Amino acid sequence: MLEYENSGELKTKSIDLLDLDPSTDVNALVEEIQKAEPLITASRSDQVKLLIQRLQNKLKQHSNHKFYLFKVLRAHILPLTNVALNKSGSCFITGSYDRTCKLWDTASGEELHTLEGHRNVVYAIAFNNPYGDKIATGSFDKTCKLWSVETGKCYHTFKGHTAEIVCLSFNPQSTLVATGSMDTTAKLWDIQNGEELFTLTGHSAEIISLSFNTSGNRIITGSFDHTVIVWEADSGRKVCTLIGHCAEISSALFNWDCSLILTGSMDKTCMLWDATNGRCVATLTGHDDEILDSCFDYTGKLIATASADGTARVFSVATRKCITKLEGHEGEISKISFNPQGSRLLTGSSDKTARIWDAQTGQCLQVLEGHTDEIFSCAFNYKGDIIITGSKDNTCRIWR
Repeated sequence: MLEYENSGELKTKSIDLLDLDPSTDVNALVEEIQKAEPLITASRSDQVKLLIQRLQNKLKQHSNHKFYLFKVLRAHILPLTNVALNKSGSCFITGSYDRTCKLWDTASGEELHTLEGHRNVVYAIAFNNPYGDKIATGSFDKTCKLWSVETGKCYHTFKGHTAEIVCLSFNPQSTLVATGSMDTTAKLWDIQNGEELFTLTGHSAEIISLSFNTSGNRIITGSFDHTVIVWEADSGRKVCTLIGHCAEISSALFNWDCSLILTGSMDKTCMLWDATNGRCVATLTGHDDEILDSCFDYTGKLIATASADGTARVFSVATRKCITKLEGHEGEISKISFNPQGSRLLTGSSDKTARIWDAQTGQCLQVLEGHTDEIFSCAFNYKGDIIITGSKDNTCRIWR
């Protein structure tokens, strides 16, 4: 990311290093970048080289890392709804049917704050990563609250939805929160003043997933009406509707460079769409039951899908073909994610285990056992050296 001033205003620009790999010639790459990017002057080139070498070293850290159970936390008396890590993994949050969200220190397992004030289930929770100084909570009480990580105090309560809030997201710049509701609408809220900016109206059934693209100028909403809508974040205008699935949408997200949208559905397929014109460019088939989760790796070269059929699959974005199948779980897989290096996949299942897989070969490298009920949430931190799992057994487990 480059930061620069333009007539007194701070602007940012990003350089795409998605093709960087451990064998890239860094000197040649920096020369290439300098030709294309006037902001990187000769005096800055050593600094850029250093940054790229550091990135390259991170890519080389191919985790033959074995994860061990570090802590078991009985987080709430009533069932958990969701868990989320901040970027570094130094702390995490849990939402619960007990109407609270709790903030935890990962290293010690100590509870840092209990965020109290909702009048019903706290269902959707998020940090404003990468900053990690704010938390948003969405509740069945139809409101969303914004909290300080440092003090645990509530900054704003966003009111306006007429039914449960089931999904939410910060924009990458951390200036907006988007909320999706069973009332068929999504709303965009201003973090600074707590005001509602726009209501996104257009779906005919519940909105169950929403996400921003990496530049923050577009937002997508996935609905039980079988469609996904792309919206302009700064105006609330509908850009296009992605029509093609023949059952409820389970996930919808952009790839890193914002060129493609991936949608997963209860119709057993994932679809890949051109983000600029909303055309379907591929349908990914092969699963025998509903797709419950899907994701891109960080570079956008691979897609992973998780299904109620108990398997996961990895597809190449370039060829749209299935590269490998992850077999071994004995129940449906509700969550799947890549580690940041893109070399490993993490899955969480109703068989009470989470598993770590080699993303290229599909080999199961490790089974994380110990939960006594289904796992509904699992995630890596940004470095890929901490995993958190959340289960219906009412515990969170930290693995490292």
